[in-house]
Amino acid sequence: DIPLDDAKTFQLLNSGRTTGVFQLESGGMQNLCRQIGLSTIDEIVALIALYRPGPMEWIPDYVRGKQDPSTVKFPHPLLEEVCRETYGVMVYQEQVMEAAKIIAGYTLGGADMLRRAMGKKDAAAMAKEREKFVGGAERVNGIDAATANAIFDILNKFAGYGFNKSHSAAYAMLSYQTAYLKANYPVEFMAAILGSEIGDADKVSHFVAECEAMGVQVLGPDVNESRDTFTPVGE
Repeated sequence: DIPLDDAKTFQLLNSGRTTGVFQLESGGMQNLCRQIGLSTIDEIVALIALYRPGPMEWIPDYVRGKQDPSTVKFPHPLLEEVCRETYGVMVYQEQVMEAAKIIAGYTLGGADMLRRAMGKKDAAAMAKEREKFVGGAERVNGIDAATANAIFDILNKFAGYGFNKSHSAAYAMLSYQTAYLKANYPVEFMAAILGSEIGDADKVSHFVAECEAMGVQVLGPDVNESRDTFTPVGE
């Protein structure tokens, strides 16, 4: 039931203090959180999909589009609605499929077949799909062959690495929830993380260092206070 617009959560994310936050812990992710200036859950979804080999090359376009909407370029005017939320960049497989439906009149099932052919880089299947796409673009929207081929090339480039949005959204919800807990319940959150890593000295020392950076004091063992795991205690 937590709100998805919690100011403290986004402040934490945008400061890059994401140690212990699901999917956003790496140094690269921390830098990217600072760069983008996250303000919605949808942007966390996109961030997780973009930070992988392939889509990473489009991160500058995404960041630039968010910071200055006048720089956003769409693959075709008909695809503005499909790509608006991701600033002109095709981040998700679902966007590629929707583009095929809009531009070339594909059915949803046909668009999924196209996505699979693109993902597998099946040359024979791709040649057939290109012919179908170009013909459909002419029939449905009166788009000439040269333009249709250019759009197909753009879709193919994105589809090779496109991430499934529903998968990324599920990850992003966990990312947001862990960030929310860290931002609003830092002592309890860090105690839970430390408790989950008992037995791994390197990880325990890593998270103890994060506690120190957060101003959260980690007390030594005490015969009168300690329990069987890391436990939040009063002032």
